[in-house]
Amino acid sequence: MRDGSGAVALLDVGKTQTKLLLIDAQDARILREVERPSRSLGTALGPQLDVLGIEGWLRDELAAAPQVGDVGSIVPVAHGAAAVLIGQSGTVLAALDYENQEFDSVADIYRPLRDDFAATLSPFLPLGLNLGRQLFWLQKNAPDLMARCRYVLTYAQYWAWRFSGVAASELTSLGCHTDLWLPLARAPSRMAIALGWAGKLPALRGAQQVLGEVRSDWAQRCGLDPECRCLCGIHDSSASYLAYSQEVGADEPFAVVASGTWTVVMAHGADLGKLVESRDMLANIDIAGRTVATARFPGGREYQAVAGSDAARCTPDSASLQQVLLDDAVALPSFAPVGGPFAGHAGRLLRADRLDPRGRAALAALYLALMTDLALESLDARGEVLLDGPLADNDLYARVLATLRPGQMVRGAARRAGIVHAALHLANCLVPAPPRAVPAQALSCANSLQDYRARWRRQLPPGMGHGIV
Repeated sequence: MRDGSGAVALLDVGKTQTKLLLIDAQDARILREVERPSRSLGTALGPQLDVLGIEGWLRDELAAAPQVGDVGSIVPVAHGAAAVLIGQSGTVLAALDYENQEFDSVADIYRPLRDDFAATLSPFLPLGLNLGRQLFWLQKNAPDLMARCRYVLTYAQYWAWRFSGVAASELTSLGCHTDLWLPLARAPSRMAIALGWAGKLPALRGAQQVLGEVRSDWAQRCGLDPECRCLCGIHDSSASYLAYSQEVGADEPFAVVASGTWTVVMAHGADLGKLVESRDMLANIDIAGRTVATARFPGGREYQAVAGSDAARCTPDSASLQQVLLDDAVALPSFAPVGGPFAGHAGRLLRADRLDPRGRAALAALYLALMTDLALESLDARGEVLLDGPLADNDLYARVLATLRPGQMVRGAARRAGIVHAALHLANCLVPAPPRAVPAQALSCANSLQDYRARWRRQLPPGMGHGIV
């Protein structure tokens, strides 16, 4: 299995769903794909990530997979703002869910302890979206637990540790709005050092580095080859960026829109000076440790809120968009409790009551395209726009975005293509880049959409959108 033959197992632990994909290492075909909700559990420390439930499900699904004996590499990918604390004996002490209102109780004390935004490129975020605030809350509320902690493992690296028994830290996971890392200095933040957390971060390894072979209990329980290798793993948005950076020249500007629970817009070559902390703009980090100017908003949740339960499964089209434009139906941010440039502002739907479910789905696609367009403009993103994740499958979203940005080509591939390619690349499999989709075609209602965008931006909450027309 060490020559790249056989299959690669991709574990993708998202905030909403956890996926397991078995991928043919020769031609990138998905051999098996299963998923489960990424639940949280109520505990004395508040909501925690269901790491034990995910592991039990994962063991069962691997054991049931006919291709499990062919798996030569395991690649963990996970969402940010999450870590698992490991005790001296290897027990899980805590796996906090960042959506815990209690984290706001320490906000005023925590904020002055942080390094400057210019140093971390990590904005001050609500709840536990800064991993450092989670650790500070634990240190205040469970000091004995923090004292027993041996390792703080970022989420993808936690799963690598479970498979291999080797603890590691990794750049893309440390660098995603944790407050723990100085990306330009490539060192822990001064706060992380002063509060003793830097000493709990294991040695730094590359995302593509093999940590070791799978532990014997996984091999025996699941039928994995004992020589199956476990890689260090990567932050999910950085995986999307990795996939498409392979097919665009290093000197060419481009932008990647990674989608899921969060819509994360990453602009290659953009000036970090464009980042505005109050607008949920930050720097992500690629696998080489380079900064990538980023803007984001909770697009997956906002889409569901705008579309409504009846429209969530509808496929929006240009005809339903025309009804939205005729009715001048509008969605104004924000429709998720945390994150994005308009966090703290209550979302509003105007003149949307007459839309049928397909019309509501069109309004949701239009809203996400407008938000993405705003993020791209705030980053001064140039070049091709590459869509990854569920939004790559939303034809109306892609066409609206292409219409709003006539100077840029907008393209995506199949929903899983980006992360599949990233996993194979990390596993050192020689596979082609993600298939290039046909560029999204601009809609015929370009003038109407441009006018709609101008009206929409004039109605945005203060602080963003005004002056960007």
